[in-house]
Amino acid sequence: MLETLQRLTQEANAAQDLDDLLQIIVRGVQSILSAEVVSVYLSDFEQEQLIMMITNGLDLRMPGAVRLNMNEGLVGLIARRAEPVNLADARNHKEFVHVAELNEDEYHSFLGVPIIQQRKVLGVLVVQRKRVCRFDEDQVAFLVTLAAQLAGSIAHAEALMSATESQSLNRPAHERYLLGVPGSQGIGIGKALVLYSPMRLQSIPDRQCKDVEDEVARFKTAVTILQKEMLNLKERMRQLLPQEDYALFDAYLLMLNSETLIQGTIKEIHAGNWAEGAVRRVVLRQIRRFEEMGDSYLRERAEDMREIGRRLLMILQEKADPLEQVTEGSVIMGEEISATQLAQLAPIKLGGIISVRGSQSSHAAILARAMGVPAVMGVADLDLSRADGCMVIADGYQGRIYIEPSSVVQQEYDRLLDEQVELNHELDALRDLSAETVDGARVSLYVNTGLLADIGPSVESGAEGIGLYRTEVPFMARDHFPGEEEQTRIYRHVLESFHPRPVTLRTLDIGGDKSLPYFPIHEENPFLGWRGIRVTLDHPEIFLTQIRAAMRANAGLGNLRVMLPMVTDVEEVQVALNLIDQAFEELDEEDEHLTWPDVGVMIEVPSSVYQVEQIVTRVDFLSVGTNDLTQYMLAVDRNNSRVAKLYDSLHPAVLQAVMQVVNAGRLYNRPVSICGEMSGDPAAVVLLLGMGVDSLSMSTTQLPQVKWVIRSFTRRHAKELLTRALSMENARSIRDELNQALIEAGLGRLIRAGG
Repeated sequence: MLETLQRLTQEANAAQDLDDLLQIIVRGVQSILSAEVVSVYLSDFEQEQLIMMITNGLDLRMPGAVRLNMNEGLVGLIARRAEPVNLADARNHKEFVHVAELNEDEYHSFLGVPIIQQRKVLGVLVVQRKRVCRFDEDQVAFLVTLAAQLAGSIAHAEALMSATESQSLNRPAHERYLLGVPGSQGIGIGKALVLYSPMRLQSIPDRQCKDVEDEVARFKTAVTILQKEMLNLKERMRQLLPQEDYALFDAYLLMLNSETLIQGTIKEIHAGNWAEGAVRRVVLRQIRRFEEMGDSYLRERAEDMREIGRRLLMILQEKADPLEQVTEGSVIMGEEISATQLAQLAPIKLGGIISVRGSQSSHAAILARAMGVPAVMGVADLDLSRADGCMVIADGYQGRIYIEPSSVVQQEYDRLLDEQVELNHELDALRDLSAETVDGARVSLYVNTGLLADIGPSVESGAEGIGLYRTEVPFMARDHFPGEEEQTRIYRHVLESFHPRPVTLRTLDIGGDKSLPYFPIHEENPFLGWRGIRVTLDHPEIFLTQIRAAMRANAGLGNLRVMLPMVTDVEEVQVALNLIDQAFEELDEEDEHLTWPDVGVMIEVPSSVYQVEQIVTRVDFLSVGTNDLTQYMLAVDRNNSRVAKLYDSLHPAVLQAVMQVVNAGRLYNRPVSICGEMSGDPAAVVLLLGMGVDSLSMSTTQLPQVKWVIRSFTRRHAKELLTRALSMENARSIRDELNQALIEAGLGRLIRAGG
């Protein structure tokens, strides 16, 4: 049953459109369950109806001809309860509704299961038989599992429906979107460019080829190269393998030289696809055929075919860098857009970013905000192979993407873009005003950055300094560790640009979802692994080089502050301080005229929250990294789109943790800053005002909105809202309360922008 399920799911995932997908589902289910009738209903949320889209076994004149209300019949019961219904004789059930045009009187047994995606019932899958008999448990389990597996494919296929198809089913154009999570606010409109990995067949996009003969030649050359590689491998292994294993290479060569692969790929190229896309299509077809075979030996050849496909793609892409194809205005898409890729693309003004994986707090999203690029993360249902070159809209406010949007949707987003420009223009008037509450409480506003290209806009934004300079970004943009001289030049430029305003350099923070190509860290659970201060304390030579460079860059300026990331206990702080002292003494011996910088700690794990009173006495300031603190407090992987909805810095437990840090800072007279994304969330800013934090640090694009919020409230009112929030039991209630407060303060336009 498992193999059958896998084969059917793979075939469905390769469907060309919604009609093709539904045909695959009903044919497959009818064959596997020996059911006389298989039908699929899809939800029309606008009309609150269930539409019969397809059936094998009943009389359906055309898709959409049969519609049931959401609370009507057995199908409505399944959608309403979001659970299966299994009946021996459906007509005896009180919810049964007779639909005359379907002619289903002779069918008695009935099994229906909901198709659910992200807690939303997309439709209902129904099977029926003539005899009076319930379906057995294995059959129910199979259908439930299949519906769960195919929900994403159905959502994606619906999003790609043409305008004509949508209208014929009375499906409003605005419903045809894929849902992710907001990564970086803003609206991006442009042509999609897929960043892909040759190691993953499914990520290779279809792409129109410019020269058919050139693409055919590229493919044939790749085949020839792979043939030679296989023959060389075969010769090298002749003396090492037994005869039966040695024959494996002959099987590889037969598959590689098969007419199905070679002529099939050439045919796809002549149909207009580039060589990589053609290989992907043909290889995946061959894999499915092998997997559907009854003989176990032949089924295992599917993996051989997959390996041939990977090798061909790697040869085709050997000298190609997908990043080189990115141009200004491109909306880049990928399985997982990384912070490293964005660091390399920083000079280019991107139209938008869409990632299958990741969340609002993944480092790619954080960097996107620093770059001012709209981003949607965690779009799990996106089929990258068919998105390349399409016109797309990335709604970084609501976490939606539209592929080939209708003119109605396009016009609506053009209007929203105009509103965004108008709001930004209004906020520009606040640039030279202080971030001061109505009753005179002042909060310093800093920026988070790491890109040299962002320094100019950061200075012009009215920021009072840099609250977080991500020193790992220059490391990511190179193919080696930058030396002391190079780092000194970089840090000097940043410090001079903001002088005399303070600049907080966070020491190298890699690991988790931030990797260096020349210093890879592969771990089972990277967010609980070797990252942040753990890496640099284990490699003091890296830490000392960076500290020496920072201190030298600070000579004659005196606006440097150093911040230690991912600290989990007092000992780490003390060891780091000893190393900083060592670097200072070394430079002092070299006659460098230096001043000791303020040193602070990022509080971003629960252990440091509980030890904050021991930590704060050893440092000059504290900074709360709310992104990781939220992740670790709530046990929610911030890169996992499946649990992204559980990630919210307004969770009562997170608020209590932040309060504990603020209180410790006040008790020991140390300033406390918030440098996580919480500081750029208008709703959260109200609570941080109430807590009495000294400064907030955020992306340049968020700063004007935050200043508007601060200048619209009294600290007294903020404290009242904080007291109410701390009495609530969940983040949703807290956010609703704060959003209402923003509306009453005349800041309703920030609710959509701030989440």
